[in-house]
Amino acid sequence: MKSGVLPKLSVYFVLILFSLLMIIPFLVMLFTSFKGDNEFSLGANTLLPMEWHPENFVRAMAKTSWATYFKNSTIVTLVAVGGSMFFNSLAGYTFARLHFKGRDFIFIMLLIGLMVPPQVTIIPQFLIMKSMPLFGGNDLFGSGGNGWINSYFALIIPELSGSFGIFLARQFYMQFPRALDDAAYIDGAGFLRSFLSIYLPQSGPLIATLGIFKTVSVWNDFFHPLIYSTSESMRTVQLGLQVFNGEHTIQYNLLMAATVVVSLPLVVMFFIFQKQFIKSLISSSVKG
Repeated sequence: MKSGVLPKLSVYFVLILFSLLMIIPFLVMLFTSFKGDNEFSLGANTLLPMEWHPENFVRAMAKTSWATYFKNSTIVTLVAVGGSMFFNSLAGYTFARLHFKGRDFIFIMLLIGLMVPPQVTIIPQFLIMKSMPLFGGNDLFGSGGNGWINSYFALIIPELSGSFGIFLARQFYMQFPRALDDAAYIDGAGFLRSFLSIYLPQSGPLIATLGIFKTVSVWNDFFHPLIYSTSESMRTVQLGLQVFNGEHTIQYNLLMAATVVVSLPLVVMFFIFQKQFIKSLISSSVKG
């Protein structure tokens, strides 16, 4: 056996082991979704179902207003992800390619925002949303109504940009040669035109990475929709999963069946954009 084969086999073994550890929770979720109600009352802890019940998926989908929840999650995710990809990439381009007074200080303040948990800022955000003038019955001074509370504005606007997305975009655009800016300047292109015509068309890996991270974040968000939505008509899929949590019991099989269905859009999206995602990770890792 060649000397270089054994280290490779060891690496492959470790990677396969970690892959199996990552897959196990998904297998537990999938197999639990096929179990019958009586298995939980009997206290059975087997991985595979004693009896297979594919009708659990039909029961889970008929439990509540999933059409409304999926519609809300789809609208919020599409608009928030599309907007965040544009604004984050534009802000990242600004910090990476433009020179202006206070640039580094502002960027450091953005990085500090990564250290602040969302629970810290939820009360100020809620007050701002509720006091939005001329919305939700509010007067010019932001009083008398609910503002943006229980609307798509509250679920979408805070997601349109973020410190992590700006940081990721800045690191990506810093890899471009300075000669590209000089050539654009000679051709008479301004900063915005350079971004739209030169940088944005070459941002496929960045857009894919931002899209995957943001889609997972918005689609799986439970905390913000819980705070900002007050009616069933504005609930998202993550809030819909709570219908299986009873006062005394939890319908684990139906909960896992609904979770499988809710997770399918994310799985499909990842397989569609995985090549661009991996390309972005590789380009970031080899950056000098």
